[in-house]
This record gives sequence, C-alpha cells and structure tokens, in this order.
Amino acid sequence: MTTSTIERPAQQDATTFAPGEIILFPGPPDRVLRVEEGLVRVHTVDDDGNGLTLRYVKPGGYFGEEALVGLERRYFAEAVTETTVEEAADPRDDGLEAPMLTAHLVEALETMYRSLHRLAGKRLRARIAAELLELRDSAIASVDDEGRAVVHITHDDLAAAVGSVRETVTKVIGELARYGALESGYGKVVLRDVARLREVAGD
Repeated sequence: MTTSTIERPAQQDATTFAPGEIILFPGPPDRVLRVEEGLVRVHTVDDDGNGLTLRYVKPGGYFGEEALVGLERRYFAEAVTETTVEEAADPRDDGLEAPMLTAHLVEALETMYRSLHRLAGKRLRARIAAELLELRDSAIASVDDEGRAVVHITHDDLAAAVGSVRETVTKVIGELARYGALESGYGKVVLRDVARLREVAGD
C-alpha cells in the first residue's frame, strides 16, 4: 500500500514499541494512531485460536480508525519490528490531518479489496506471491549482497497473512523456489525473480 504524499502536521508525542508488543487490543475505541517508523500488523484470532492478518501498516499509515465513529475495536495491532507511533490529531479539529487520513482510508480499503479478491478467487501461490511483493518495501525487508529483496517472515506469519496454515504454505514456498521465483531460509524469503512473482500473483 502506498502512503499519502500530503505534507504532515507537526509530530505529536511519539511512543516506541518493541517487536511483538501489542499496541492496541480489542475493546472500546480510544484513539487513531499513525506509524512513524517500523511496521504494525493488524490481526484477529478465530474461535479455534488461529491468527489471521488483516493488513500491515507501514510508516505514514494509520490504524485505530474506528475511534472516529465510536465503533468497537475487534482486532489486535502488534509491532512487528521496533515501531514508533504517534497519536493523530482529531481531523475534526485539525484541517491538516483530515486529507491525510482520508487518503489513507481510501488506500487501506483498496488494499483490503485486493486481498479479499485474492482470498476468494485466487490460488494460494498467487496470494503468497502478492503478499511477499507487498512486504518487500516494509520494515521487515532488507537487501542482500546480490541486490535482491529479502522479506524476514516466518512461514507461520505468512500463513496468517494469506489465510492458510504453515504446512501448506511451506509446500507452496517450495514450489515457488523450484520455479526460480524465490529462496526460503530460516525466518526469511529471498525474492529471486520479482517478475516471476508478479506473474504468479497476477495483480
């Protein structure tokens, strides 16, 4: 997901969270937050205790938007890396914040529409390829000595992001590796051929 290029207002008080720390829990709405640095995973848990990633929020993106209309929060927001967030100004009081938040909401909806389309109508290999492409410019990505993008994610976390289970994701990752699109290591996936991944993703 891209982020708005609108100039942001002056920074509010910022808070830094460690990797794995929960920033927001399900419950009553309280505040809208903006990511300054790092990566936030918005996720939920089903009745069987299985995690499902709803979306990732990159720097410049917002979460906690339900506070704008008083809706109950039904998800967890977790810091994936060391993450700094700040409380966004109320767009009803701060004219500078409103266009940024509106742009973010539109972009977030578009991302979720694409994700729902992949979940409903695309094979697992396409969903995995698309998710890795989405994360290659996030805080959990790096570049190796050969200039290839490396996404630092476990098969468990990838499974939660694409609506599957680890065993099946591991099998598909192996297929994509044999196809030459990627390499899998401990807690990371190397994107060997971005063009092939885009072909598989079909976006």
